[in-house]
Amino acid sequence: MDIGKHWQTIIESVQDGVIIVDSGGNIMAANTTALLMTGYKKEEFLGKSCRILNCTGCKIVGKGPGKEWCGLFSRGLIRDKKCFISHKDHRSVQILKSATVFYDDNGDIVGAVETLKDVSDNIKFENELISLKKTYLLEDGFHGIVGKSPVMQSLFELIENVALTETPVMILGDSGTGKELVARAVHETGPRKDKPFIKVNCASLNESLLESELFGHVKGAYTGANRNRIGRFEAAHGGSIFLDEIGDIPMATQVKLLRVLEEKKIEKVGDNVSIDVDVRIITATNRNLEQLIQENVFREDLFFRINVFPIRCPSLVHRLDDIPLIAQHFINVNARKTGKNILGFTPEAMRQMMTYHWPGNVRELRNAVEYAFVLCNGSSVGPEHLPERVTVGPGPGKRSVRECREVLAESRADQAVDERKQLIQALKVAKGNQSRAARAIGVSRVTIWKRIKKYGIDLQRDLD
Repeated sequence: MDIGKHWQTIIESVQDGVIIVDSGGNIMAANTTALLMTGYKKEEFLGKSCRILNCTGCKIVGKGPGKEWCGLFSRGLIRDKKCFISHKDHRSVQILKSATVFYDDNGDIVGAVETLKDVSDNIKFENELISLKKTYLLEDGFHGIVGKSPVMQSLFELIENVALTETPVMILGDSGTGKELVARAVHETGPRKDKPFIKVNCASLNESLLESELFGHVKGAYTGANRNRIGRFEAAHGGSIFLDEIGDIPMATQVKLLRVLEEKKIEKVGDNVSIDVDVRIITATNRNLEQLIQENVFREDLFFRINVFPIRCPSLVHRLDDIPLIAQHFINVNARKTGKNILGFTPEAMRQMMTYHWPGNVRELRNAVEYAFVLCNGSSVGPEHLPERVTVGPGPGKRSVRECREVLAESRADQAVDERKQLIQALKVAKGNQSRAARAIGVSRVTIWKRIKKYGIDLQRDLD
């Protein structure tokens, strides 16, 4: 077969733009893709100098043919060079260009063939994806917290506002809602972000070990204390300490903790020397501390000392709109970790996930995705890859989409009522002064003004 007779068919079969120029840079041939990319008709393009494209990647000398014409003929080869060419309508088109010089039997330059890949759409898509990730927190989210629902946007706003103060924060919420992530976000958003963030799980230690863990001990303080040890408060000096499950602290330890919070001093177990500590207090619990106070197992004065600014982490069933985002986030995390090329969920799998009530919240959702990665060998997670509890039929573990939406609407309504009450109370205490009310709540004065408008608060009627 004489390939020379079929060269036009060959270049037309290439998806990228193809241009053939002679040794003087004159355009001898071009495929349809190249014409569409540049906006020229065939008769307008062929025979013209390649300068018509104004390619930013070309170094044209123009003193003669071959090596005297441009840098390409000197180098002989270009691979995947990013540059811009000019469209007929004078707009710029970003391309990825490759070019190869070809020679005659005597080794003289005859011309070159160039392939042009239009990457402007790819660049636009990448920019839109970056913008989307920033808007909807698709990467690591707000300090690791993924969500775009209104209730989560309000949570992020609260974190940013209270982080700038030294106010003690208590994080409330069911197990698995991400209380530790919120605590870390408060620390990382505030002025102490470059200092230590120390976590203590108060439920995992008995009374004697918890005191040693919090305050440290000296050698010989008790059996087994064969060396001095600094406590978590001392380790957190200058930073923040996060006391998780604070509702499980024994009463005797509560007394000592209250003294530390009030005096900002600690004493190691077995020692009577006071040590100054400067820490920000962040606590968390999924228990009803007010009920524990009624049962005389939690001190009321400690409660008021740590519950200055409460932040509630919403349950997953109250932020249904975030389930696809969070699930996709865990898909990406597990894909990087396992190397599996799993891209997402089938529609049916996502429907099952949206109607499941997720009693374990985000932690349970994360575990469900990890479970699916073990079973799934394709590119999409289907219902057959999810844990059985997520895909079972109607029952105590399943809700209809309508029921889930009703729960979500009730949650948002309750949040609005609570936010309105909190604002009215703050304005009453501040005698209507919006700046003082803003400082009390931990938000800006502009936010106070917006919420007054949002909730239709009448400063005379409602404050009276």
